Amino acid sequence: MSARAGAEARREAGFLLAGVLDVAPGQVTLQRRRQLAEHERDEYLNRLARRARGEPLQYIEGRAAFRELLLRVDRSVLIPRPETEQLVEAVLGWCRGKEGLSGLDLGTGSGAIAISLAREAPFERVVGVDISAQALNVARYNADQAGVGEVVELRLGSLFAPLSAGERFQVVVSNPPYVANGEAESLPEEVRDWEPAVALYAGPTGFEVIQQIVDRAAQYLAPGGLLALEVAPGVADATLERLRAGGAYSEPRVIRDLAGQRRIVLAER
Repeated sequence: MSARAGAEARREAGFLLAGVLDVAPGQVTLQRRRQLAEHERDEYLNRLARRARGEPLQYIEGRAAFRELLLRVDRSVLIPRPETEQLVEAVLGWCRGKEGLSGLDLGTGSGAIAISLAREAPFERVVGVDISAQALNVARYNADQAGVGEVVELRLGSLFAPLSAGERFQVVVSNPPYVANGEAESLPEEVRDWEPAVALYAGPTGFEVIQQIVDRAAQYLAPGGLLALEVAPGVADATLERLRAGGAYSEPRVIRDLAGQRRIVLAER
């Protein structure tokens, strides 16, 4: 094991122990003379074994940080990532100076996007849609814990299916499945083996779900409303072309993620 790998293993071990002791990771060293109770030792060994099998730390802990939130997560939802924080930041930037907004979050998962918008921007209502009832249970818990349970409304179904024809939103946002089925082996094992396939894989090209959203979102956007999508860099151009071809949007734009990849697409109706 390299020195770097050894340091990372020690960091993770400390993180897992902090969860057992219910202290912040930085406080673990203050507990070094404490004798673990038998149930604490058993729980710690169980966590170490789970991590050794490759299970992500966030699933072991049952929580993940996202912006100013600490969200409950389990294997029914994706672990929220920095790219999605950037997606939220882009939407918040568009919201500045506006009031009385309504939003639609397609594929809400843990509720990270919907809850962040409800807490950080003047949204009177955010509807989160997901095809997984288990994911919606996680999102409901997170929304209630964040104090926005009355603002965030959750609906079960695929994309626009749970909506009525007359509903309109100022913002439609989504971090949809965008991995091509054939790209599974290229994913890190922690993602491929543990995170929900329904939230990862879109179909043979990876563009299938994005295409559905682009083709139908304008029906549910109020005039001047925003469509905001997280996409795979490889389909950013296809997303832009689809938006332009439909004629329902102004010129779309792309925001690069922290790694310089074309990750976020924005378009106004």
